[in-house]
Amino acid sequence: MKIQLSDHFTYQKLLRFCFPPVVMMVFTSVYGVIDGLFVSNFVGKIPFAAVNLVMPFIMTLGGFSFMIGTGGSALVAKTLGEGKQDMANRYFTMMVQFTVVLGLLLSAVGIVYMRSISVFLGATEAMIEDCVIYGRVVLVFNMAFMLQSVFQTFFAAAEKPKLGLAATVAAGVTNIVLDGLFIAVFQWGVAGAALATGISQCIGGLLPLIYFLRPNKSLLRLTRTGMEGMVLLKACVNGSSELMTNISGSLVSMLYNFQLLKFAGENGVAAYGVLMYIQFIFMAVFIGYTIGTAPIISYHYGAGNHQELSNMLRKSMFLTGLAGIIMMLVAQLLASPLSHIFVGYDKALFAMTTHAFRLFSFSFVLSGISIFASSFFTALNNGGISASISFLRTLIFQTLSVLILPIRYGLDGIWWAITVAEVFATLITLIFLFTQRKRYHYMDKF
Repeated sequence: MKIQLSDHFTYQKLLRFCFPPVVMMVFTSVYGVIDGLFVSNFVGKIPFAAVNLVMPFIMTLGGFSFMIGTGGSALVAKTLGEGKQDMANRYFTMMVQFTVVLGLLLSAVGIVYMRSISVFLGATEAMIEDCVIYGRVVLVFNMAFMLQSVFQTFFAAAEKPKLGLAATVAAGVTNIVLDGLFIAVFQWGVAGAALATGISQCIGGLLPLIYFLRPNKSLLRLTRTGMEGMVLLKACVNGSSELMTNISGSLVSMLYNFQLLKFAGENGVAAYGVLMYIQFIFMAVFIGYTIGTAPIISYHYGAGNHQELSNMLRKSMFLTGLAGIIMMLVAQLLASPLSHIFVGYDKALFAMTTHAFRLFSFSFVLSGISIFASSFFTALNNGGISASISFLRTLIFQTLSVLILPIRYGLDGIWWAITVAEVFATLITLIFLFTQRKRYHYMDKF
């Protein structure tokens, strides 16, 4: 039976609806990890460190698409809940048009200034050329990457999460196959990894574009419309928390790299790169869940259904908390084998990575709560609170932790920093949820 946004969601129905976007995001993360795996094992740890060094900048540019996608889908789903189908389609079309224009502009800027950016990020003489090559090739495809990210959020709002999963799987399989061909067979190095990623992003970005351009059975389709500045501004402000998360996360990653170069050299950057790849997979579960739940929350908010808002908050807090505990336990068990897959060829680097992963994994217990709460307020079209949670969690608390803790605990302080930051982020999140309860009535039936 088809699940609709207007339904009452039991645990079973909620998990069924969110399963495709969760798998979609996990798969997206996995094929990103494959890139790192091939580079590390077939090209070497210095090129691997170079890719990890420029990745925060690339993800910062990609953050604009998450802003458009999350803010736009919240606005579109709320409009659907209000019964305004034609307006929802126009808003959806504006978001796609804006993504194309912004994607091309950001690509041009990034390609031109890639060398200067790499130097600013701290690239060593051994790393600089790989940083520039990887960055420039990937950014050629930035518009497709941004479209892929935007459509990932809109498939759930269109009540077609399984199609989003199919597009992502097609892109992922393409990336994995091309990684093997370009890196292992043709030996094109980091350029091959970047090219494989870019081609796969074209699959993930252009197939959904074709689907929504044609008559379809989803709630949404692309239509003729002009650009309305106030609509775009509203969506971007509402989705600013996701942009803040990406920019803050990228800035914090740069800070981690600076600190690790100071305390552990290039090995430290490589070890952190492994942690980031693995964290992408674990965090993808939470992000996929929020992609699935956000349009449900927005729809019922637009429809004025406070009881369903309370239902979604209660069930989601339980599920994200339980998932966090399970992830931490799994991470503790898999720390050694996962580290060995990436850096088993270097004994010292393997030991450092395994130890770091075990300390790092405690952050998973609490991270899902703040991620969901930020998405929850975005879905309620309250970008201010959503951005505040993201800003405090990903920038303020992590920055302070990674600067202060190493003074007392050295290298281990860097690995513990994210867990300390998540503790403070959870406290702030609970305060926001409590203080806003009367405004949105999501605790009336809690």
